Amino acid sequence: MIGYVTIGTNDLPRALAFYDALLGGIGASRKIEMPTGFTLYGAARGQPGLVITPPYDKGEASPGNGNMVALAMGSRGEVDSFHAKALELGASDEGAPGVRGDDGERAFYGAYFRDPDGNKICAFRMGPA
Repeated sequence: MIGYVTIGTNDLPRALAFYDALLGGIGASRKIEMPTGFTLYGAARGQPGLVITPPYDKGEASPGNGNMVALAMGSRGEVDSFHAKALELGASDEGAPGVRGDDGERAFYGAYFRDPDGNKICAFRMGPA
């Protein structure tokens, strides 16, 4: 159902360097780059993507209160690694990796951070370890 999610930035070169390094670790790369700065990352054609771009109206980009992008990972170890890499690249911690709620078949294992522009991101894995 979701085609892509857009995250605004006020410093495109910094944001692209951050997401190149972070998303490359999970098999995503730049798929579309437009002169306006609109840059679409994805793992494969036809799968949901993540867009990094300055706002179209040329106004200031700001993270929304209550807005968040959640990226599915293949394992709890990938959640841990992704979160650690984000922090290494300059993200701020918003919640260390761990199970939220009960563990087991319907477990939610997640980690949260804010990118250098303040956008909140979650890396998560559903199900047992």
